Amino acid sequence: MAKEVWRFIDSGDCPPAFNMALDEALLDWHSQGKIPPTVRFYGWNPPTLSIGYFQKVEKEIDLEAVKRHGLGFVRRPTGGRGVLHDKELTYSVIVSESHPAMPPTVTEAYRVISQGILEGFRFLGLDAYFAVPKTEEEKADLRSPRSAVCFDAPSWYELVVEGRKIAGSAQTRQKGVILQHGSILLDLDEELLFSLFKYPNERVKERLQRDFKKKAVAINELTSRTVTMEEAKAAFYKGFEKGLNIVLEPYTLTAEEREYVETLARTKYESDEWNFKR
Repeated sequence: MAKEVWRFIDSGDCPPAFNMALDEALLDWHSQGKIPPTVRFYGWNPPTLSIGYFQKVEKEIDLEAVKRHGLGFVRRPTGGRGVLHDKELTYSVIVSESHPAMPPTVTEAYRVISQGILEGFRFLGLDAYFAVPKTEEEKADLRSPRSAVCFDAPSWYELVVEGRKIAGSAQTRQKGVILQHGSILLDLDEELLFSLFKYPNERVKERLQRDFKKKAVAINELTSRTVTMEEAKAAFYKGFEKGLNIVLEPYTLTAEEREYVETLARTKYESDEWNFKR
């Protein structure tokens, strides 16, 4: 039986507002039947702190530090916690909730989509597996995370290598469409990451940072050689094809589509109303 063809977009390094606007536009276009299911790879210029839809900026984020380091800042349409997008491959998957391969529950759909990432890690020679919280303490951590940092703890079906989280993802469902996007870390600057959040005191910050080292890891900490961005893209391209049992067909946005995304970026994702509304 012929495999289903999905669209593939590599949009390169883009400003934070454009990145979020393009994910939203793809969701809208797919809900309207204008485009097939889509996998997208992207990067960030400048490196950016993104926060989850429900996070409170004033309470959790040190905006002065964000500015001081010359970082971008944007609120995602998905939940989850703060992510520093720097030396990473970011992906998004846009697919209808009613797609025959998509289970009805959020966690199971998450597992199916993340199978593409799992296979990508395997193509890089890493023995990745899904984290499934087992103890009551782990389940309680999911319900009330102790830190504003995304990679601080694995959630359901997060990807783990040697016991440490290696990819973080978030999902939203709107207009009958699933949007899942996430970070695949090549390298990680922990000092920079932990300088961007507010803490009750320095001792708490030091403890969280110390714990974090045991819980999160980047690809190039686990490999004897340096994995380049191009290698990572090739591995995860094949990973999504294998994990989702699809064929990816590269696509470039038309001038009209790009203009629509740029307008959405300007009017929504660059606005203080969106980024600081909570």
